[in-house]
Amino acid sequence: MRNPEAWKPTKYVMRGGRLRASRDPREVGVSSRIMAEAIARAYGEHLPRHARGRLVDLGCGKAPLHVVYRDLVDAVTCVDWAGSMHRNEHVDCECDLSRPLPFADAQFDTIVLSDVLEHIADPWALCREAARILAPGGRMLLNTPFYYWLHELPHDYYRYTEFALRELVGGAGLEVLHLEALGGIREVLADLVAKRLQRVPAAGPLLADLVQSAVMAAGRRRPPGRGPRETELFPLGYFLVAGRPETA
Repeated sequence: MRNPEAWKPTKYVMRGGRLRASRDPREVGVSSRIMAEAIARAYGEHLPRHARGRLVDLGCGKAPLHVVYRDLVDAVTCVDWAGSMHRNEHVDCECDLSRPLPFADAQFDTIVLSDVLEHIADPWALCREAARILAPGGRMLLNTPFYYWLHELPHDYYRYTEFALRELVGGAGLEVLHLEALGGIREVLADLVAKRLQRVPAAGPLLADLVQSAVMAAGRRRPPGRGPRETELFPLGYFLVAGRPETA
């Protein structure tokens, strides 16, 4: 990672010992906090379990997850494409993620692919390349939206079901170790309502924040072990951990 000493928190911050979505509207839009909080929770839980060795952050943007993985791994390589909307001084390599990656076989122990897969024109090629550069026993962690608005246009190509994700990852020779839906119908509706409310003059952002805060609070009170069917049928997005087998 170039210039690690200059890195600053952006989309995610550590708050109360947990990874949380930033409250800075320049980093996380007020109507996108439900999604950002769900993603933060997933990475905050699973990066400490799986990140190790040599890590590559593909489609890194501003490397918002650096706050978590920097103390878990030995080396970080940041990769993004030249036309990224989130260019920064930490990128080590600029390349098109739909094309062969300029790395050796089994070069990395950990791959992070956060908020990237929907923006890749050829996701099958990327998954094959990710599997190629991942060392035996290595881990890939990714998230992608499902019921979510179009963003970073015109480079927003796909929405994946859990079955499509399993096909992509499995077809590349990786094993799905963990796959979870993020949010459910309440979170989807709150996200849609917040995105409409934020356009209301003056009070809109506050109303959008109140709607999302209420739904997130209700989600935290949901009894553990009672995953509602609505989450499976109406996911806001997905989080996945895949591994490369130790032996072929």
